[in-house]
Amino acid sequence: MLFRSIKEKVSLGDKEEMKKEETEGLGNLSRQQLRELEAKDKTTFQVILDWIIMILPMICGVAAILEYKLIPDEISNKKPETYVGALLVFIGIYAVYFLVALIKKLRGNLQTIEKLRFRSPLLAALFLLLAGYDYLTLKTGILTQPFIPCMNAILNIAWEDRAYLVECTLHTLRLLLLGYFIGVAAGLVTGIICGYSEKVRYWINPIIKFLGPIPTPTWIPIIMVVVSSLFKGAVFIIALGSWFAVTVASMTGISNVDKSYFEAARTLGASERQLVFRVAIPYAMPSILQGCTQAMSSACVAITVAEMMGVKAGLGWYMNWAKSWAAYDKMFAALFVICIIFTVVTKGLDLIKRRLLRWQNGVVK
Repeated sequence: MLFRSIKEKVSLGDKEEMKKEETEGLGNLSRQQLRELEAKDKTTFQVILDWIIMILPMICGVAAILEYKLIPDEISNKKPETYVGALLVFIGIYAVYFLVALIKKLRGNLQTIEKLRFRSPLLAALFLLLAGYDYLTLKTGILTQPFIPCMNAILNIAWEDRAYLVECTLHTLRLLLLGYFIGVAAGLVTGIICGYSEKVRYWINPIIKFLGPIPTPTWIPIIMVVVSSLFKGAVFIIALGSWFAVTVASMTGISNVDKSYFEAARTLGASERQLVFRVAIPYAMPSILQGCTQAMSSACVAITVAEMMGVKAGLGWYMNWAKSWAAYDKMFAALFVICIIFTVVTKGLDLIKRRLLRWQNGVVK
């Protein structure tokens, strides 16, 4: 690729420095080599501690079940086995993951077991958090009822109202993805042009600085009055928040491209189009993808507020409707669904980012 050729050409003058860095020992070890080196240095106590930490989530999960079953309830609790079933499912999933990681470790693949070791404390803390929440709601009533329902009530109402929740979830996803991709596309165009052309940046940058600091929800009352439909207004609000994040990230990344790369590309006969698509964009890709991740966060906030304030469908509207009828268990059920959706979407973007930037993972610096 042209970008790689340019980097090789630009780095010719730095060969001596690179050779010096290569002799610094750990500086050029891959991440997998560093993991193996760290594993070899572990003492017997550290190995035992690692195994204890990895089985800790299952222990905490069982403790959460015992807390739920053994401590008497302070308030009424319908269909009490739902919560236990959910905990058993989570423990079972973790146990399967643990066995898979163990089998891979025996075959020489340490990556899965290392991920499990890293995530185990968080999962154990999650089970303890659930046990504490259950104790404060169902067992003692310290958290005011029915404003803060117990987990079993939330799970039961989510299952009973699952058809409506699925319908609202699909509407939210359609609105979220449509506004997000429109905003990202517009942000890429604006950011790339502004980052590459100083003349365009001179005129557009003041507009970005003026509109950018304004919180996206601030536009909702105005947009809902101006547009012809609430759906279009919500799409515009989501797109606006996504556009700003991607524009700033793209413009910053491209404007910071080393000028020597452009000079080297011109000596190789690159056209202006090639300078943009083969030099500037590849160099700025980490910054662009970071902007896309930030845009998703802005989109998630904007869609929730938009649905609660005007759109007559979606999870945000469902939460507002449930609150108006004092159905707090339904409101919490929708809140958990929103958290799950946004977590999955953000994780998907992170996987795409890692895939596109996998060339960065070769050497640890």
